[in-house]
Amino acid sequence: MLAIIITIMVLELKIPESHDLSGLLHETGGGLLTYLLSFVWVGIYWVNHHHMFHLVQRVAGGVLWANLALLFTLSLFPFTTAWMDESGFARTPVVVYGLNLTAAALAYLVLQRLIIRQQGVESPLRQAVGGDLKGKISPFFYLAGIVTALLVEHAVLAVAFFAACALLWFVPDRRIDRVVRELESVDQR
Repeated sequence: MLAIIITIMVLELKIPESHDLSGLLHETGGGLLTYLLSFVWVGIYWVNHHHMFHLVQRVAGGVLWANLALLFTLSLFPFTTAWMDESGFARTPVVVYGLNLTAAALAYLVLQRLIIRQQGVESPLRQAVGGDLKGKISPFFYLAGIVTALLVEHAVLAVAFFAACALLWFVPDRRIDRVVRELESVDQR
């Protein structure tokens, strides 16, 4: 599903009319940057989702529905990305993009919490997540981006907050890798 989302986003890129680097930069440059940002975000969710499900032993209905909600929010990325790009980073599309990021983060958090609740207090995922500092900091980046977009006509600065948050998440969560390795070493004994 996430590969399809990425494919849809790349198909939204406009091919420059001219056949030189200048045309690429002037006619498609903004689209390439918004695509790159959204590609990174979808990639972040893909990698963290993959890591998270390494620690899931059983999946029940609530987790399936929460996972579907996450996929729904991520499936909106091609639309919000294209709108933000085509508007030249106008206020409303950037706010909607920020709300899309916020909704995806909330859906991921709900999915994570349902898995932990389903697996109980000794959940390996709960051990791995711990205090979740990145998860607690991220909403401030989204909020800063949304508020900046509301205050500034062409909200390129707002997008910088969204990009800064993506940089925070770019490195896969090593806490989950650590718990997976610990569980594997226990299983090998």
